[in-house]
Amino acid sequence: MRALRTAFWGIVAIGLVILGLANRGMVTLRVLPEGLSGLFGVSPDLDMPLYAVILIGVALGLLIGFIWEWLREHKHRSEARKRAREVKRLEREVDRLRHEKHEGGDDVLALVDAPATPARA
Repeated sequence: MRALRTAFWGIVAIGLVILGLANRGMVTLRVLPEGLSGLFGVSPDLDMPLYAVILIGVALGLLIGFIWEWLREHKHRSEARKRAREVKRLEREVDRLRHEKHEGGDDVLALVDAPATPARA
């Protein structure tokens, strides 16, 4: 399994290197289209290699997806916490009842440890 995982990440790394070499050209990223930037008088531009734009886009997509799933699964995590608290409460109650009634002894073990009675003929 470890070899398969290493091979997978090796292929991903080779793919990223090929992507970077094939897309070394510089591109200009603009926050606003040229028509709007002239209207507002602001034109924040950024020149960077195309592979960096692609990788940043993928990273932002993953981040947005992770946040979306975390928010979507909130109700499941909340229900799991509630059930865990209930289980702990019930375990404490069972322990309290065991100590209160049997002083920590177990009826089943007491029967096993009891001397065997002779069988009736």
